[in-house]
Order: sequence, then C-alpha cells, then structure tokens
Amino acid sequence: MVTELPAWIAPAATMIAAIMTAANLGARVTGWGFVVFTAGSICWSWVGYASGQTNLLVSNGFLTLINLVGIWRWLGRQRAYEDGGTSAAEASRRSAHPTLFAATHVDGMAVLDQHGHDLGEAVEALVSCDDGVMSYIVVRSGGVAGLGEYLRAVPRSDMKFSCDHFTLCRSSSWFLALPPLQDGQWPIIPDGLQS
Repeated sequence: MVTELPAWIAPAATMIAAIMTAANLGARVTGWGFVVFTAGSICWSWVGYASGQTNLLVSNGFLTLINLVGIWRWLGRQRAYEDGGTSAAEASRRSAHPTLFAATHVDGMAVLDQHGHDLGEAVEALVSCDDGVMSYIVVRSGGVAGLGEYLRAVPRSDMKFSCDHFTLCRSSSWFLALPPLQDGQWPIIPDGLQS
C-alpha cells in the first residue's frame, strides 16, 4: 500500500519525461524533462526499496544522479546559452536594422520559396573554417516526423536571411531538382555551387 502511489507516479513520470526530452523543443523543455525524470527515478527507487528489489533501487539511485546532471546542463548552462542568443536576436529585431539571429536556432527555421510558400525547414548550416563564411544550409522537406523526408544542400548565396526564416532566391522547382543528400554523406561543396 505504501508503494502504490510511487508505483503509479514512476512509470507516468518516466513516459512524460521521455516525450519531453525526445521532442527537442529547446533547453527549457528538455531541462524540465530531466526534472520529471528525476521524480520518476526517485519513485522507482522508493518502489525498489519498499519491495526489496535492490537492483531497482540501485539502478534508479544512479539514474537520479544522472538526471541531476541533465537538470544542471539543460536548465543551467544550455538554457543560458539559448537565452543569450535569443536576447541578442530580439534586441536586433527591435533596432533600426535587424541584423542578428542565433546560429543555434537555424535548426527548425522555416525555409520559404520566392513567393512565400513553405519549402521545409533548415536542419544545419555549414561554415567554412578558412573565413567563417556560411557555405550552405541543409533543408529538410517532405515526410512526416522524419520518415520519408529529403535533405538538400542549398548554397548560402541562394538564400536570403531573416530573423525567423530563410527565403530561397530561386524557384521551388530548382530546389526540388537538387539531389537529396545521402545519409551521413554531406558534400564539401553543394551542387548549386559546382555548376
């Protein structure tokens, strides 16, 4: 009877925390996911202790320590990085000439065609080591939840930057004609720059 409530909280907290961290919705959500994971691992530890399952107690005691590191990392350090980039970008938007966006926010930024229609989302930006200039942006399109999506490398010169989206300077048919990237084999120079 003593373990009934923790026995219900433990799996519920573990499932909720897994959803929160897997969703990758930013440092705060991930950090709070680790808080929920911690509550779950404490409840699992209590269940292990009350039921005499030493293996459950020890493994979840260890997971509690790991979850505390996750809280420190995501609600402390990573959140501070994210907030710093966001504050600079927001201050830039309010200025006479908005010029900044946080490079860490590239992932998930909308990519529009010349007419403002949605093409997909940016995944990553590749920067040249020699001069620090952005070479190309990887754009994902199609598919659902990562299944059936295509990744394409779009040269920096073919994109206009905004604070909250990219605009392709070419037609959507040009974009769709770019060859999809192979998993784990991204180019040194994107096709659009080779031609």
